[in-house]
Amino acid sequence: MELADILGPDVILADLKATDRWQAIDELINLLVATGKIRAENREAIVGVVRKRETSMSTGIGFGIGLPHASTDLIGEVVGAFGRSTQGVNFDALDNQPVNLVMLFLVPQGQFQKHLHTLAKIAKLLHRKEFRQALEEAPDAD
Repeated sequence: MELADILGPDVILADLKATDRWQAIDELINLLVATGKIRAENREAIVGVVRKRETSMSTGIGFGIGLPHASTDLIGEVVGAFGRSTQGVNFDALDNQPVNLVMLFLVPQGQFQKHLHTLAKIAKLLHRKEFRQALEEAPDAD
């Protein structure tokens, strides 16, 4: 699976309005609902599983990156949304720095290997300084 398999311009917010991780998660889940990637009636339950995961340990991994993620039986395939914040989001990151790039993804329940593989692939890409810089400087979602 490639990042392009779950991310397209329709699920990218080039200007997150959020100031904290909970608002960022809500914005990205709202985008997934708006684009039909998750059903509106499942929104609150999905917010709940992402918040539960995030409460156990922040997914602000440093370098200005947040990777909120969770498994749920309310989806049939991996879905994701990406947001960029120019002002920075308080994500309670491991390095105590604001987060500028937030990649939220959801994996169907029971697909543990796919979950780990997706997380590792995204983290590997975002740890490359030149990749992060290209995302930060991109003029729009395209």
